[in-house]
Amino acid sequence: MKVILTQDVNKVGRKGDLVEVSDGYARNFLFKKNLALEGTPAKVKEWESQQRAKKAKEAKAEQNAVEAKKKIGGKKVVVKMSCGEEGKLFGSVTSQQIAAAISEQLSVAVDKKDVKLDDTIKQLGMYPFKIRLYTGVEAELTLAVEAE
Repeated sequence: MKVILTQDVNKVGRKGDLVEVSDGYARNFLFKKNLALEGTPAKVKEWESQQRAKKAKEAKAEQNAVEAKKKIGGKKVVVKMSCGEEGKLFGSVTSQQIAAAISEQLSVAVDKKDVKLDDTIKQLGMYPFKIRLYTGVEAELTLAVEAE
């Protein structure tokens, strides 16, 4: 019997999947616990149209990420920090500060979780880093840490 899962089911599938299971398992377990819906032809057709819409949305998001990568790839982002003698910073540069600088200077919204730094930055200077724009799409930029 074909069923559409409404929640993740261990060893069966993830939410939104169309899977084939035995009739007894579907009736006695999945339907009673509201883990799945019966895969009637109308529901399967609706599920297929939802999957097409989902794929189109993901393709558009990936295309936008590739365009953003072309726009900002290789650019320099400047962050001004207060520092002491010999260029040593008071504190360190955070990914949140970098994300704010990217959105301000390059007009691209980036989440702080998507900023990938190799090490903590505690000195003035130039540092390479990456930002994740989409799954499998990363842009390499340069961070310039300057004194205020």
